[in-house]
Amino acid sequence: MLKKNSLGFISWLAAALLLAGCRSLATAPAPTQVPAAAQPTAAPTEISAPAAAAGPSDVVAWYQFDDKNEDPKNDEAVGNAYMRESIAQFDKDMAGKFKLVNQPQPFNKMTTALVAAVQAGGEVPDVMQAGTDAMSLFLKNDALEDLTDWAKAQPWFAGIDANALAACTSPDGRIYCIPAAVTAHAVYYWKDHFPAGFPQTPEEFLAQADALKQKGVYAITFFGNGSAFDGDATSRMFWMMTASYGGKWDDGKGAMLLNTPENIEAIKMLRTIVEKGYASEDVFLGDFKEENKFKTAEAAAFPTGVFVYRYMQPLKSPAGKEYGKDFDPTGAPMKDAVAAGDLQVAPMFAPAGKTPGCQANAATLIVPKGAKNLAGAQAYIDWVLTQPNYSKWVKTVGGGAPSLKIGYDDPDFNVPYYTETAKATAGHCKSWHGSLVDVASARKIIAATYFDLIKGAEAKNSDIAAVLTRAQDEYNKLATP
Repeated sequence: MLKKNSLGFISWLAAALLLAGCRSLATAPAPTQVPAAAQPTAAPTEISAPAAAAGPSDVVAWYQFDDKNEDPKNDEAVGNAYMRESIAQFDKDMAGKFKLVNQPQPFNKMTTALVAAVQAGGEVPDVMQAGTDAMSLFLKNDALEDLTDWAKAQPWFAGIDANALAACTSPDGRIYCIPAAVTAHAVYYWKDHFPAGFPQTPEEFLAQADALKQKGVYAITFFGNGSAFDGDATSRMFWMMTASYGGKWDDGKGAMLLNTPENIEAIKMLRTIVEKGYASEDVFLGDFKEENKFKTAEAAAFPTGVFVYRYMQPLKSPAGKEYGKDFDPTGAPMKDAVAAGDLQVAPMFAPAGKTPGCQANAATLIVPKGAKNLAGAQAYIDWVLTQPNYSKWVKTVGGGAPSLKIGYDDPDFNVPYYTETAKATAGHCKSWHGSLVDVASARKIIAATYFDLIKGAEAKNSDIAAVLTRAQDEYNKLATP
């Protein structure tokens, strides 16, 4: 079923990335032209000793996954296992040429760490996984190699959806990243708790949330901690709710704009959910503890990304049916629950006349400026984007859906989990940062501000507008549009 609609699935996500991500890309300088090295002059000896055979050169990669961590219960066990297996396979396939060396990095520190290393002229990896939300910052700091000419000459290039590629393309038409997987955020919910489907309006949601509360069930759970992982809550529930109310966080010209009527209404709704106890205190604990009550069906709905199948296991439905007892690296428990109809997918609710909001992003591969092994980095990207390596990458480290046509040759992507997510998010996902360039600072400021307004120090403050103005001014003083 998905194969028939696979290009549509790519297009709606990619179009969203184009609308939000591409607009924020600053024009990058033309790539530095490095003169060819002079040919060495032979030594004036009559007999030359045979040159020693050169071994494979290292290709240094930065991922958030640690191939040395073999703990099957680790949150990133899927990615860790993939790195172990793929390193061995890459080294075998590239025997005598290249050898992959993984240097694990904290997922929430990689972007800023790379920019700092480039600016300082320090050691950088040859290749790195990054999200499209980091592209504007990378380009502003001239942190990436221009991949345009090389990418266009590769056999897989024609299979990348043009709109997805746009999120990696600067205004002057140069390509600085290769989108390998696209993701979106939707609401995953237990059908038994919402038998008529997930509510479509705030009014419907509040009514059903109150009824669930009477049964001892939380209507929703979400990532709501204001500081965890450098403000990762920003791109999750906070953005979904804000976008569903028609809000945004930038003025389209690089400045932060939080104080808007739409944003205020979204915050009021989040306050109501918290004040009335429709979500548990777990949402504010961080360390992804908000997931636990959804796994046991004590919470009826969970707004999150398509990548969540790697983490939502084991699962127990409201009727007590268990999906997975031991950790499954394929994420089958959640996919099986959707296939069985116990778990379903829907857009976030939205006020009348508004469009449900969700986050769009893409997992890409980049080559940092100053990479020592450009040829090795290109060989690695080419290897990843060739089957069967490509499907394995998307299912594990990419965590989304394929951005290349060849991905849908794999039947694993033609299952209800992906088709239902595609239906739930079609046409309305966009990146939260808009034209904001200092994404790292913006993420922290927004998450902390929303948290303060719904649960923290400002939760009882009726002057939401003043708090939002103070926060946007803080960002605008830090970042020059």
